[in-house]
Amino acid sequence: MGIITVATTPPPDLHDLDDDGDDALRRHAEADESSRASRHWWDRNADEYQDEHGEFLGDDRFTWCPEGLDEADARLLGEVAGRTVLEIGAGAAQCSRWLLHRGARPVAMDISYRQLQHSRRIDLARGTPPVPVVQADAAVLPFADGSFDLACSAYGAVPFSADTAGLMREVHRVLRPGGRWVFSVTHPIRWAFPDEPGVEGLTAVASYFDRTPYVEQDEQGRATYVEHHRTLGDRVRELVGAGFRLVDLVEPEWPEGHEQEWGGWSPLRGRLIPGTAIFVAERD
Repeated sequence: MGIITVATTPPPDLHDLDDDGDDALRRHAEADESSRASRHWWDRNADEYQDEHGEFLGDDRFTWCPEGLDEADARLLGEVAGRTVLEIGAGAAQCSRWLLHRGARPVAMDISYRQLQHSRRIDLARGTPPVPVVQADAAVLPFADGSFDLACSAYGAVPFSADTAGLMREVHRVLRPGGRWVFSVTHPIRWAFPDEPGVEGLTAVASYFDRTPYVEQDEQGRATYVEHHRTLGDRVRELVGAGFRLVDLVEPEWPEGHEQEWGGWSPLRGRLIPGTAIFVAERD
């Protein structure tokens, strides 16, 4: 199976994309602008991302977060064998590959064509059956009502969507009654702190309640990267409003012996403030 593309515009020429000189600020960003920025950013940075994080992610590991909580241990999705599973914001489909090898029938979806090419690269290198992949925007899922038993997203799509209430409704629509939806995001409290791994990242400098998106933009003011903030209460209301029942909210603790550091993630911060929130919900 090849990459099924459900995009409104063709994948950009990766060689024409350049984010040198981008400014970082907090400003409003509409849904179309956010979606376009995410697709371009991930196409442009997919190679570097996989080079940097590929060893940690593995080829067929289902890890929910930088803390290293694996689905093999957490079992937040429940039984997966024989179940149809939609992975949203799948990247190179590492989680879907793990699911496939445990008897599930996954579909890995991502907005980035280049990320899905990495999925195909991994499958070809391993000589294993390819993970079915679809390129599409999570805000408009190209699937019929009730197509899946389970849906999951490990740090994919949700933080980059301007309309996550709409995204939750879309996930609800494509799940069958009783279907489970599990997704992980940066813990909302982190938005109050600088994204620094050292002691400078331990002092709150912004309002937790400021929902203004974080935007990187080029010299023409066009967004090249957008990330949206919601409080814990916002997320719960989005889920309930879409027709889900919240089953659990997991805040993984930083494990002993885990000394890896990248970006704002570090043992120092991880042992003091939560870094990840995992929402476990079921469709009524």
